[in-house]
Amino acid sequence: MGDTVEERDLKLVAESEPERLTIDAMLQKYCGEFGPWQLRNFLLSNLSCTLEAFHTMVMIFADRDVEWRCLDRNACDAAAKDVCDLNPGTWEWVGGRGSSTVVEWSLVCGDKYKVGLAQAIFFIGCTLGAGIFGHLSDSSFGRKRSLILVCILNTIFGCLTALSPSYWIYVLLRLLTGVSTAGNALCAFVLSTEPIGPTRRGTAAMSSCYFFSGGIALLSGIAYIFQSWRKLYIVSSIPSLVYLIVVVPFLSESPRWFLVRGKLEKTMKTLTTIANSNKKHIPKGVVLTLDTKSNQTIDNKNNNIIDIMRSPTARTRLIVGVGVNFMNAVVYYGLSLNVVNLKTNLYINVLLNAVVEMPAFAVTTVLLGKMGRRGVGIWTLWFSGVFCLMGSLIENGSSSSNSEGKWGILKMVCGLLGLSGMAGNYNLLGLYVAELFPTVVRNVALGCASQATQMGAILAPFVVVLGGRWPFLVFAICGILGGMLMFLLPETLNRPFYDTLAGLEDGENNNTNNIVASSSSSINVMPISVNNI
Repeated sequence: MGDTVEERDLKLVAESEPERLTIDAMLQKYCGEFGPWQLRNFLLSNLSCTLEAFHTMVMIFADRDVEWRCLDRNACDAAAKDVCDLNPGTWEWVGGRGSSTVVEWSLVCGDKYKVGLAQAIFFIGCTLGAGIFGHLSDSSFGRKRSLILVCILNTIFGCLTALSPSYWIYVLLRLLTGVSTAGNALCAFVLSTEPIGPTRRGTAAMSSCYFFSGGIALLSGIAYIFQSWRKLYIVSSIPSLVYLIVVVPFLSESPRWFLVRGKLEKTMKTLTTIANSNKKHIPKGVVLTLDTKSNQTIDNKNNNIIDIMRSPTARTRLIVGVGVNFMNAVVYYGLSLNVVNLKTNLYINVLLNAVVEMPAFAVTTVLLGKMGRRGVGIWTLWFSGVFCLMGSLIENGSSSSNSEGKWGILKMVCGLLGLSGMAGNYNLLGLYVAELFPTVVRNVALGCASQATQMGAILAPFVVVLGGRWPFLVFAICGILGGMLMFLLPETLNRPFYDTLAGLEDGENNNTNNIVASSSSSINVMPISVNNI
């Protein structure tokens, strides 16, 4: 017998009811979580992180100490530790006046503090830029256009720095470069990770720091070839212009940004492009939704830190995340400065600094899916803290024996292992913070975390200046305390990216653990059908 009238009506309702999915569910079910489209977008976006390393680390070579030599051995003491007590005209710099800013503006003796001041000013610029570009890229300006602006400003400021007529103009231009450089990592990170599905996002995001470390290693070779600080600034700035012209046109704006800005047709068009490129297909009748359960429409206002502080869940996450990022930066940048104590030349020191980080990235990436974000974060912080504590307990090598001796080498190994652990944690934090916050405030939160990182970077050189046991002891305290703070954060492994603060509160309050189930739940916000494309 045929179906009853009631049964036929129920089937018609079921067939006409659209399938409502969030972006995470759409990527998992129909588009593909990490196919050829996402791989290409990931590589192209993160190439800019290589350029970020250029603009950040170029100061190591431009502001380097240069060797000197005696001209008159009768009036010059070749065994002197520095040139402060030598008579003018009895010695000269090796490499000439243009080899370093230290030589150019005589940043020695009483003015030696100006070298560290220029470095601190750059990171102050990064602190300002993190907030500016965090808000800008979350606003109607967007992620891609923010990255375009970053490339333009980095090219201009970097080349102008090479033309600096005085030290204070140089410092001003480094401040401006810091502002624009801070936006580089923020924009590249969200552009590369937001189109990736939740189960693949962690591994991909953890791989992004290889580009920064690779940039440091590449810069050491470039600096070895171009040993004039003015030429080095030009050579390290021009690639930003090349990236803007050659790479940026092939980048796509984030579909998540399209969605939260109310650009629904562009959102589905991008997702359809991803599906087609990955040889997938989005069927008819599928509609895209945000993750909020309220009957609100998409709000085009610019969310900011005030909105985060009004949300109990987001507020706690922001405070703890800022604290962890600050302590991580103190240790990471502090130990990076200690690498120069290795008894090799500057170029090899910087190369080793980059190389020692890469195994940490690989190990943490492997452990990410097994231990989770919080577990890996706690482990890397405590790993670094323990070795820093060991380093603080080791006496400096005796001057009566070999200059460094076995204890000096052991202390160096502790520093390198501490740096390795903190590098793994540094790599993780960008992913972790991004997953802790919804799309509408994700870049704002990343901007706040980046500002905390820059504040830690500003403090790090002053910790190193303490000398003796104190730097390692401070680094140990920061590492161990940071690991304890991470217990206050939730695990985000295989959890969806929330789009709104309301969706975050609803999802956490309901303890929704199944990604597809939570993303596919019946939620009523402005849908867009594939059939409308």
